Formats: sequence, C-alpha cells, structure tokens
Amino acid sequence: MKNKFNNKAFRWILLLVGVTAILSLTGINVYMLYDIRHNMEDGEEKRQVALLEEIVDKVRDQVYSPFRGFNKLELEPIEYTVKEDGAFPAQVQEKIMGAAQSPLFDGIYYTPEGVDPCIDNTQIYAFNYRDNSLNLTSDYPSTICDGVGLARTKARIELNSFDYRWNTNTEFDAHRTMNIGFINLKENRVIGYLTATMNREYIINDVIAPYLDAYFDSTKTNTVVWLYDWANDNVLATNNEGITYDADLVETRLRFGRMFDNWNLKIGFKGSQVASMYGDTFIKNIVVLGFAVLLLLGALFFMFFASQKERELYQRQAGFLANVTHELKTPLAVMQAAGENIADGRVTEPSRLQQYGNHIYNESVRLRRMIEKLLDVAKTDSGQTMLKAAPHEINDLVRAYVQQNRDYIEQKGFKFTFKPAVVSALIMVDLDSIETILNNLTENAIKYSADKKAIRIVVETETDLARIHVKDAGIGIPKKHLKNIFKKFYRVEDSLNAKTKGHGLGLSIVHNLMELNAGKISVKSEVGIGTTFTLEFPILVREEKTLKASKNRIISGENTVESTEYV
Repeated sequence: MKNKFNNKAFRWILLLVGVTAILSLTGINVYMLYDIRHNMEDGEEKRQVALLEEIVDKVRDQVYSPFRGFNKLELEPIEYTVKEDGAFPAQVQEKIMGAAQSPLFDGIYYTPEGVDPCIDNTQIYAFNYRDNSLNLTSDYPSTICDGVGLARTKARIELNSFDYRWNTNTEFDAHRTMNIGFINLKENRVIGYLTATMNREYIINDVIAPYLDAYFDSTKTNTVVWLYDWANDNVLATNNEGITYDADLVETRLRFGRMFDNWNLKIGFKGSQVASMYGDTFIKNIVVLGFAVLLLLGALFFMFFASQKERELYQRQAGFLANVTHELKTPLAVMQAAGENIADGRVTEPSRLQQYGNHIYNESVRLRRMIEKLLDVAKTDSGQTMLKAAPHEINDLVRAYVQQNRDYIEQKGFKFTFKPAVVSALIMVDLDSIETILNNLTENAIKYSADKKAIRIVVETETDLARIHVKDAGIGIPKKHLKNIFKKFYRVEDSLNAKTKGHGLGLSIVHNLMELNAGKISVKSEVGIGTTFTLEFPILVREEKTLKASKNRIISGENTVESTEYV
C-alpha cells in the first residue's frame, strides 16, 4: 500500500512537473508570437522609411543629373566666348543643351559677373535649346534675382575664406531655381552664374508623386506619405488622397536638403498590415499550440530535452541577429551623419571633405562585406548556391584578386605580398566562390592581427594538387579551437579577440564553398605567431608551356608580372 502510494505520488509529481514545463513552454511560445509580431511591425516600418530615403535619393539624382560633369570642363573661356561670340564654348554648350531639354526646368539663363538681375531693365542671357542660341533679354523671371543673389553671396564667402579648388559652386533657391557659379580658379574669381528655373508642377506631379504611388501603393499598404510644404503649411502630393494630413500620424520626416529646402516627406502608419495578418492567424496558432501541448503530455521527457536544445539555438540566433542588426546600423549611421554634414554645407574644408569621403567609403565597404556574408549564408541554408565552374589558371586567378584588393588591404596598414607558383596549373572552380573565399580569409587576417600586420598569399602546385596558402602574422588560434572554427556561429572567445566583432560565419562559408568546388581547406596556427589557411584543388592541366612563354617575356622585358614575389 505504501509503495502504491509512493508510485502514485511520484506519478503526480511527474505530471505536475510536466504540466508546469508545458505551461511554461506554452507561455514562452505565446510571448514569442507577440514578440515576433512586434519585431515584424518594427522591421516593416523601418523598411518603409528606407523606401522613403530611396525616393529622396532618386529625386536628388534626377535634379543633379543634367548638370553633372561641369566641374570637369574648362570654364575659363566662357567669359570670352559669351562676350565676343554670344555663345558658350562648344563643350559647355553641349552640356547646357542637355540640361535645357530636361522637363525639370522651365528655362536656362546666364548672368555674367558684374551684372545685377535685380535692377530693372537689366539684360541677361537666355538659352534657347531649339536653335542652340544665347540671347540677351530683360524679360526673365523675378526668381533669377533671388537665385543669383544667393549664389553670389555664397561664392564670395567661400572664395574669400580659403583657397577654393572647385570650378563650380551650386546653390538652390528652395524649389525655384538651381544656380551654378562658374569660377576662374586661376584668378580666384567668379565668371558668371548659370540659373535653371525649376518646373515646380512637373517636379511635384511627374517626378515625386509617381514615386509615392509606386513605392507606397495605397491598395497594398496602410502607410501614408505626404509631400509637405512646411513654409506654406500645404500638402503638395500624397500616395493616399483618402487620408487627410494629420500631424499626429507622422512618424518620420525626411528632408531633401538644400535642393527643396521648404519641402519634406512625411510618413505615417495607419494600422499595420503585419499586425492585421497576425491578428487573423493568432487564434489558429493558439489552437495548433493546444494540440502541441497534448502531444507534449504524451512525450514529456523527449519534448523537454528537445525544447531545451531549441531554446539554446533560438538564443544563439537571437544573439546573432542582435549583433548583426547593430553592426549594420553602425556604418549606416556613420554614412548618414557624414553625408548630412556634407549635404548641409557644414563641412567645406577640402581636408575635412576628404576625411568625410573616406569615412563614407570605408563604412560602405564594411557594409557591403557584411551584406555579402549574410547573403552567402542565406543561399547556403536554402540550397540556392549556384556554381558556374570553369577552368581557371590559378596564378592569374589569385593575381587578379590581389590586384583588385591591394589598395583596400594596404590602407588598413598591412604589408600585402603574393608569390605565384613556379609551374602554374588549370583548376576547375567557380570564380565568385574563390573571391568570396579569399575575401573571408583576408578579412579574418585583418581582424585578428595586432602589432605585426602582414598578409602573404602563396600558390604552389604539385602533380595532382594546387594549393593556395593565406598567411598572416596575427594573434593566432589556440589548438583546442581549431577543430571547431569551421562550424557556423562558432567564435573563439578569449582575452586576445574579445573586443573583435564577428558573427562566426566567415569560415563556415569558406568551408562550404570549398566542398562545393571539390576542394579542401586546412589550417595551421600558433598563438602569437600567426595563422595559415591552405586551400587545395585538384589540377586539370599543368601549364608548363604557358609558364615558359611567360618567362620569355620576362627576359625580353615585355612582362614582369611573373616575378617570384609581389610586394
């Protein structure tokens, strides 16, 4: 009787433990459903804002596009040809013809320096693209006065404040005129001002409004976007005429910068499409979860251990996603801040402009590499990795990579060397795969190098195998970690690389691509000495004749590419 009671008590204890575990898991899953909905709503809103930024960039590009290239033309002759011949120089005339034909602008006018269009009966030049002529006229829009005045003031300030090194200077009068000052750099003075009067209605109705409709279709999204003239408190265009403008709905606003200083784009979210979708399916998910609870009651221990593993994997993935999200936002924030400072004219000194440009370039390279890595993982996980294997000469293959990436790696402070094989060979590989493999290995070498910065790529060939060695003089990898470094999400965590950011994906991608290309990868490393990754590929043909011809070119002085080492 006592044993029976003990068994029953034990069963109830197991049942209570099981029910408690199941209810806990059920609560976690319900919370995850809500959390997923929240994250998806947040992600969707960020995606919509990114689309809005894309619209701003496209509009700005359309306005600037007809005038790109003026800074590469010789503008000094303008002063003489306009005065003597009543025409622009041929190259300038051709460029202005393209701008004059753009429907974005109503007219093109030229005001020589010393002429004030604000004085009544003053004559300036009007460009007629139909007969390609430049004619004096006193019948011009009053906005020319304001536009030229702004451009003249800005040009004088910049020319007097430092040694200005651009032959053009652009200034906008809100959405009315675009004014380009032509500068004689030899004499550090303004030649004249080219003014393009903007076609306001065309820009609103035929440029911006179609973008709003295309990017934010009101039949498919609850997002509403307004083109808003804050100076006149007026909505100029919207993607949804059925929703009245309400400042309380506005979540984010984006400016066009100096181009349309009085306009901005405002975006609001009237309910979430994602929330509606999850609201419809939430009950179904609960029902399915209820059936899952019943199944869990029949397989308590199995599901307990399975849920523990699933939870561990979820936490790893969540940590990975949080890390990646942070690293993606960091370069975007740097580029946005630098670009905004440049666009707003707060940075004018050449040295600082170059510094900001370098920041934008370096962060864009960093962002591109992160995105490419994530795409490689996504393709691998979904089985969509497509290879286009073809015969490639291994020396030429590696040399092309070295030449393409030398500047970037050397800018990081590294000595970058390459030693080709004495006897080259043909290998059957996918070109994009090799570039990805070498990119990941050199990126790791850059990340995990301390004081001694050196990367060396060596190619060797044997009878049947070709090898590519990627060597660095970095901090090295402890031996106990070597067997795991090719696993996805695995990172060596110790005091030497604790501050180095990463996702544990690069070497996993390399290992997978090597297998897909019928190759093998191995690693040797010593802590404090450096690491060497070796890539092995089967040889199709040994290129002895090709090498001999290359040596002949070296002797004749026609080619020095096949030297024993590239520095």
